[in-house]
Amino acid sequence: MVGVGSLMKHKKIDAIVALDDFDVEKATFLRENLRIDGMGQTTGRYFRDKLAMRMKAKDAGVPIPAFSALFNDEEINHFADTVSPPWVLKPRSEASASGIMKVHSKDELWQKVHELGDANRMKYLVEQFKPGAVYHCDGVNFNGKTLFSITSQYLATPMEISQGGGIFRSATIPYNSKDDKEIRKVNEQVLKAFGMKHGANHTEFIKCNDDGKIYFLETSSRVGGAHLAEMVAAASGVNLWGEWAKIEDALVKGKDYKMPAVKKEYAGIVLTLSKYEHPDLSGFSDSEVCFRVPLEYHAGLIVKSPDHARVRQLLDDYAERLVRDFATVAQQEAVKKLH
Repeated sequence: MVGVGSLMKHKKIDAIVALDDFDVEKATFLRENLRIDGMGQTTGRYFRDKLAMRMKAKDAGVPIPAFSALFNDEEINHFADTVSPPWVLKPRSEASASGIMKVHSKDELWQKVHELGDANRMKYLVEQFKPGAVYHCDGVNFNGKTLFSITSQYLATPMEISQGGGIFRSATIPYNSKDDKEIRKVNEQVLKAFGMKHGANHTEFIKCNDDGKIYFLETSSRVGGAHLAEMVAAASGVNLWGEWAKIEDALVKGKDYKMPAVKKEYAGIVLTLSKYEHPDLSGFSDSEVCFRVPLEYHAGLIVKSPDHARVRQLLDDYAERLVRDFATVAQQEAVKKLH
């Protein structure tokens, strides 16, 4: 606050943009105190605090897995006695799947709660684990309207990767399919209820194996990580980072914003930690390859095609080859300092 205040003595600040999950609280705090337009602290919590998300979604009638805060012992016992396991303990404000713990019994749940201690238990929630296909919907909003959204399916979820290692994969799903229509509809319901006015967003859902319903998992007021933006661009021609920047520019200058033309192809990503600092992926030479992940000790590619089945075929083939020739597993560090 003091640093930004000093900067404002000599430079006028018209907008503050949070590019990362962990910047959201800082940005909303600064906007509120410096009276700069944009998302405030209350709305910001709906895009950072997983407990606030669930409570708001429940109030808005959005389907969600059963959950409980960890504030009150009686409420925890009621949850454990009435909701069938397994359950997941989730940090309220960590990014992606960081810090998630899966538990299978009431005794194990209480053991984990006691291990967290009084200082940290309030920073977690417990939620029923619903097995199923996990999807993400990525898009942009302007003036409270969702101008663009695209639905993709995690073929290996962030939680699975963070806890067991393996190959991260995601692919766009068939346009106007039943799942696509339903997920994009619920996505708009979530963003409207949460107060998303302008900018990029990344929201996750699960289609439960037991009942076939779509349940909301979490959302964020940012572009999705793990090079999902490049995957979205390959499929749709929409650069989420670029369009977000144009929206922020339009807001500051009082101009209108219009989406570019959107194409409807298919794309997918396959990504893993590599045992080589600079893995040689020249053997992945199919014409559909459109992007190679430029990170040390990572091996990853994005493919695109007008044919959805071709994208899935390539991802399956590439995942098998990456496991055989490049993949390695790093032990996940326990979250020691919670946000």
